[in-house]
Amino acid sequence: MSLRYGRPLVMIPGPSVIPDRVLSAMHRSIPNIYEGEVVDLTYSLLERLPRLARTEHRAYIAISNGHGAWEMAITNTLSRGDKVLVLEVGHFATNWAEMAAQSGVKFEVLHAADRAAIDPDAVTERLRADVGREFAAVLVAQTDTASSVRNDIAAVRRAMDDADHPALLLADCVASLGCEPFEMDAWGVDVTVAGSQKGLMVPPGLGIVWVGPKAWEAHQRADLRTAYWDWTRRTDPDAHYWIFCGTPPVQHLWGLAEALDMIDEEGLANVWERHRVFASAIHAAVDAWSVPRGLELNVVDPAHRSNSVTMIRTGDVSAQQLRATCESEAGLTLGLSITGSPDAEFRIGHMGHLNPPMVLGTLGTIEATLAAISAPIGASGVATAAQVIAQATTPAPKPPPGPEDPWS
Repeated sequence: MSLRYGRPLVMIPGPSVIPDRVLSAMHRSIPNIYEGEVVDLTYSLLERLPRLARTEHRAYIAISNGHGAWEMAITNTLSRGDKVLVLEVGHFATNWAEMAAQSGVKFEVLHAADRAAIDPDAVTERLRADVGREFAAVLVAQTDTASSVRNDIAAVRRAMDDADHPALLLADCVASLGCEPFEMDAWGVDVTVAGSQKGLMVPPGLGIVWVGPKAWEAHQRADLRTAYWDWTRRTDPDAHYWIFCGTPPVQHLWGLAEALDMIDEEGLANVWERHRVFASAIHAAVDAWSVPRGLELNVVDPAHRSNSVTMIRTGDVSAQQLRATCESEAGLTLGLSITGSPDAEFRIGHMGHLNPPMVLGTLGTIEATLAAISAPIGASGVATAAQVIAQATTPAPKPPPGPEDPWS
């Protein structure tokens, strides 16, 4: 008998769960797109988005997914024949570079150690060896969605500075923005790339790019610029629709505004901390389950583990059977492996609109399924995760009343 009847839960690393508030905000008829509230909405979003990336500089909104935002970043800053250094910890930085290569950009990949973040010393060493200053940019993902490795972006910038290298720093924050601490200006990031469908809790359809002054300077001489992606054409245009190079994505804009309201109400630092707690609970659960030739976390060093997605290796346990059973019998969809063996790895997305019932329900369903398929586990991951969450939510003891507070 299947127990899946009820609201299904999709815990994949994007698209993430869309809040009812966002869905309701998007459920509106098409307005006048040439003047009035939509124009005001667009300009208010352009004013609000820099705070999300912790920058004082301009954001651009494109009708696209994260790959489109990648292309916007590349075509606006680079020229044919330019070379970029790719810092790879899984899959997506190289994927970004391969897209750039189709426009005539050359790339070299610097791989991290297996299941680990990029080594800043290796970055410094490679850039110091670039005596001819061939690298025009460094491409790195803060969180690689495939491996669930988190890179230290501030350390990458320090490595570039230690090498005294003039390359731009382009950061892919598609899977991390709104989930991990990120400081575009303080960390010296020149271009930040994100999408609407993960930590921002909006359906796929918006690519967002934040541009620092060094990147804007590079934009003036870039020869890969195309009509659709061009920042100049989208900057302070006479007609509102040129901000989007055509018809604005009206419903997505309303959804994004509501999502930003939700982030503001919670507080961005609190959003980051909530994601940290849930990630810690999931990591603790997998560690509790872990046995030889059974489940284990892909990322070995806790400092290198993402707060938005967790990749789990399953050893002799069939990841395909685990995922299929969770979905068909319990209504829980888990993420599949996109780079390794689909039968030896799976992923849990824990980003955006998330609370303890969703996290513990996910872990409880996985644990029940492991038991149902006779997979070995060491201890209860659910009980371990519950303790992590309990420690984070236990209020601090109230101090005894003092003489200055007679009403306590």
